[in-house]
Amino acid sequence: MTSKKLEKDTIVHAYGRDITFNVGGAAVVSKKSTQFGYYECRVKAAATTMSTTFWFSSSNNFTGPNDCDKYGLEWDIHESIGREGDFSGSYFASGMHSNAHFWYTDCDGEKHDYRAPQVKFEDSKLTSEDFNIYGGWWENESTASYYYNNRAPKHQKFYDKVKDKPFDQPMYMRLVSETYPFPWIEIPTAEELNDPSKNTVYYDWVRAYKLVDSNNPNSDEKNRLNLYNENVSFDSPIIAQKQSASIEIPLTYKANKDREIELKLFDDEGEKVAESKFIAYAGYANLTSIIKVDEKLSTDVPYKLTARIRPVDGDNKSTMDESTLYINLIN
Repeated sequence: MTSKKLEKDTIVHAYGRDITFNVGGAAVVSKKSTQFGYYECRVKAAATTMSTTFWFSSSNNFTGPNDCDKYGLEWDIHESIGREGDFSGSYFASGMHSNAHFWYTDCDGEKHDYRAPQVKFEDSKLTSEDFNIYGGWWENESTASYYYNNRAPKHQKFYDKVKDKPFDQPMYMRLVSETYPFPWIEIPTAEELNDPSKNTVYYDWVRAYKLVDSNNPNSDEKNRLNLYNENVSFDSPIIAQKQSASIEIPLTYKANKDREIELKLFDDEGEKVAESKFIAYAGYANLTSIIKVDEKLSTDVPYKLTARIRPVDGDNKSTMDESTLYINLIN
């Protein structure tokens, strides 16, 4: 999305008045609204003070809890600019900045911007230096979580003094490059707006995910994209499990199609003592699988478990990825 300096001032009638513009921005708005789910984008900001954003908002006001009031919603997964400067909003040029607005009009017609506490991720690099991944999980009507590159998530509780469950309406996705109010952030210069190496925001992709039970098939999902480098993995190379006839195996997998995961358990001499396999339904899943053993295993030695992911009804030659886990059994 490329911004530019307009050749001449342009008057636009908006917000009940005529406004003069001399900078042109860009926007993409989804045709359909959505509610709940995980959304992320990979984007490289323009090296200007134009915004780079990934957010959602409602297009209409909804009736409030008092019938005479109304409200609208805005969920900002990320907002930033691409360069620093001598202005108070210079910090917006790095990291990730997330907000949630409950736009409330009370019964007297007074408008309020009730915000949840802002979520921020600090970074030493400018957002225009490279691509970054910004993600938001709209978990329910009351909470959201935010994700920046590969960092641990941060969480947010929506403002709920007017409604117990405020974010209860669907919203439209928006990618917008626009100016911010001066002097908080300065207006971009004609020089940077006319420089092709600085004036463009690059969105590599935008993705939306929904949370489903990993034990249920997703055969109704058509035209799947090859989003994942398919694999099976463990959070830790070593775990401790209570001695039992059923051993719980926590694992993670990524699969573009329905796959098969085979688990094999070996003793310290390399002899196989148990095995199992199950269908790994297409998606990115965290789950616990069970492997049953016929005899009581020793607590004196570690056991090795291998996990292989492959096409359904495939063999070892068609293995796509393999991981190893060591298990210490305890009484």
